[in-house]
Amino acid sequence: MENPVEATISSGALRGSQASGISRFLGIPYAAAPIGERRFRAPAAPTAWSGIRDATRFGATAPQSAYGGPIGELLSCPMIEGDDILTANVWSPADAAASPVVLWIHGGALERGAAAEPTYDGTSFARDGVVFVSVNYRLGVEGFSVLEGAPMNLGLLDVARALEWVHAEIGAFGGDPTRITLMGESAGGALVAALLARPTSRALVAGAIIQSGPLEATSPQKARRASDAIARRLGIPPTRDAFAAQMTGDLLRARAQVAAGSSPLRGAPGFALAVDAATLPVSPEHALADLDLPLLIGTNTDEYRLWLTPEAIADIGPMKAWLARRALRVPERAARTVRAALPDASAGEVLGQLLTDRLLRAPATRVARARKAPTYLYEFSWESPVRGLGAAHALELGFVFDTLTTDQAVKLAGHDAPSDLAREMHRAWVSFITKGDPGWPAFGTERMTRIWDAAPRVAPQRRAAVVDALR
Repeated sequence: MENPVEATISSGALRGSQASGISRFLGIPYAAAPIGERRFRAPAAPTAWSGIRDATRFGATAPQSAYGGPIGELLSCPMIEGDDILTANVWSPADAAASPVVLWIHGGALERGAAAEPTYDGTSFARDGVVFVSVNYRLGVEGFSVLEGAPMNLGLLDVARALEWVHAEIGAFGGDPTRITLMGESAGGALVAALLARPTSRALVAGAIIQSGPLEATSPQKARRASDAIARRLGIPPTRDAFAAQMTGDLLRARAQVAAGSSPLRGAPGFALAVDAATLPVSPEHALADLDLPLLIGTNTDEYRLWLTPEAIADIGPMKAWLARRALRVPERAARTVRAALPDASAGEVLGQLLTDRLLRAPATRVARARKAPTYLYEFSWESPVRGLGAAHALELGFVFDTLTTDQAVKLAGHDAPSDLAREMHRAWVSFITKGDPGWPAFGTERMTRIWDAAPRVAPQRRAAVVDALR
């Protein structure tokens, strides 16, 4: 049974709910709604309210298009209408006092996703003594366009503002502002890395978790290709004024038209973080190497199997794979190393592994090897029985959150995913958030890695020669 519970922050009083010793406050504005004159502007402070604000429902979802095609059969996103998209959600133990804090940033290729996804429910973390916070941020054309007259990396500025809000307000929920761990997956992991590359944001963080997150920010010239394509489609200049004069729905439709038929190997450019003196002064991979705080970082064995269907993989023959490797600038030495490590793999599977390693595993390894601060590397390798996914991108989320029974977790992992593996993996994440140590040796010269499988174990990094060939 739920009971009302109240908290007061600088913007005003909140009424959330409490059940089974966990308090929950949803849809709390950490910044003003980015509408009207605030579109394509840096986030502004939230407007204070009088009386008690209801905090029992999630805030609005950032405008986005639904997943389509085969990936849409596996991934979905709650769609909640409204203007107040820059909101935070807090789960905390009812007796929290100076408790450790984690700030979760969802993924979705910088253009999809929402904190309201049930797989991201913070109950399990609060149950284990952690104050859990999740946030929404601007996505896609509204969050990551490169436009004349607008700041770059607006979605990054949103999560930077959210981090500042957590630091200032989390004490009202029993959290310790000196014990904030950042945590994100995929694009959310990229945003975690980007926050750590910003000196003002980095100063507020005690530790970080990056799950399958790209670590590179590109040049503004490359990052602008997605918004330039939208501008051409609409026949408008790529400026803040021209984009702000368009309805959000029209911008989304133009993006969908531009991206129609795209795949990870060809098609329209995606949205990307841009190196920019004002918002992201250095590419995150370089910043992480010198960061003096604990880092938990890792990838899934078969990331590519979420992006490429079994039919698409089977359709990749030797010539198509060679052309793709050239386009991706993958050294032939790396391809030979993958073939030696996976002698039974098809040309498409070899290419998929190279895609996984070049985009995610090699950068994570370079960071782990370069760092002096404690760094804990993992590889999630439990294989889903669904659609040949293997250990695909995003599969680990239901295990980390211990939420294997949600619709999305079941779509990815099936109905019989091992709950004992989820409990053990979740405990390791809680241990890192609480103590800065997940329970296995830090990465060093022996390259020790936690392998999350039906029988979890610690072993030297697997297929190390492949990532070394991708330096």
